[in-house]
Amino acid sequence: MSNRIALVTGAARGLGAVVARTFHQAGYKVALADIALEPAQQLARELSADGSSACAIRLDVTRKADFEAARDSVLERWGGIDALVNNAGASKVVPVMEISAEQFDQVINVNLRSVLFGCQVFGEYFAQRGVGRIVNIASLAGQNGGSATGAHYAAAKGGVLTLTKVFARDLAARGVTVNAISPGPLDLPIVHESVPADKLEKVIEAIPVGKLGAASYIAEVAVMLASGNAYFANGACWDINGGLYMR
Repeated sequence: MSNRIALVTGAARGLGAVVARTFHQAGYKVALADIALEPAQQLARELSADGSSACAIRLDVTRKADFEAARDSVLERWGGIDALVNNAGASKVVPVMEISAEQFDQVINVNLRSVLFGCQVFGEYFAQRGVGRIVNIASLAGQNGGSATGAHYAAAKGGVLTLTKVFARDLAARGVTVNAISPGPLDLPIVHESVPADKLEKVIEAIPVGKLGAASYIAEVAVMLASGNAYFANGACWDINGGLYMR
């Protein structure tokens, strides 16, 4: 068992749950942070019945104070934190000309402001400690404008990539690395739920490798970027999209 500790936002379901599970399998103690506390608690109990290596924390990622409270809770429980995975995200597909101010603000807050706050709160903690890893989950949509997601989501994820570079530059000298992963369409329940079957078939046909991505591989890359010897990966965007976007 490793003595490393990670906090994953949006860990109750979807990609976040896969990421949390993968970090735990890699030997990390994992704090599963989510605004939906009950499913986060269920997964935490599944990973660690006695709570010794997994716990759930209610975290509204649009509130900086919640990040500070989550940090303090983990420090009190386990005495340290080595990695933050900013995974929480949400979007509803809305035609670009119909996106309301409220819809835009909500998606920006959940997907982008959350990364600002997470990087501020944990970046400062890691910098004071002299070492730390931050992994931001961006998206192919933030690179090519998206197809199955809304423009507000694509704009937010583009912002995640820019914030990743800014924090990577500013924190590097203090031992903190900040990187992003930009997945293409993944084989997750939410993808099958939100994209009609006929449209999803066309999406898959357009992917050069001919299939949806594996969430487990995204999680494995996050673990790799969070490792102690990952200090030379900094400010990078790791493209995992089946060849949909090449540069």
